[in-house]
Amino acid sequence: MRQRTLFSAVFMFASISAVTAGTIVNGSWTPSGCGNVPEAPVIEQSSVDAYNQSIKAINEWQQIASTYNTCLINEANADNALIAKTANEEQARFRAAIQKIKTETDAAKAKLDSR
Repeated sequence: MRQRTLFSAVFMFASISAVTAGTIVNGSWTPSGCGNVPEAPVIEQSSVDAYNQSIKAINEWQQIASTYNTCLINEANADNALIAKTANEEQARFRAAIQKIKTETDAAKAKLDSR
């Protein structure tokens, strides 16, 4: 039951964004479809006007950063789901191959033992 639930969750995530995949370079994962990480603005303290402009820039940055973060999370979840799905499928093929060999071996042994 747990595997069916895991498979369903994996399938759902993989269906959401199977096209997008991040990249791993030197042990670091980065999303590939989210653009560049938005750089946080600096708070200006030279004048009230400069301060107000920096607050405006921070508000704009927060929206852009939130969009980037959502994209990053969605892409990471999709990649994780696809990795889990692929690994589960490969394990199932391996178990099936082992079972097939066992069945054939048991049948051959029974045939030879009956002679």
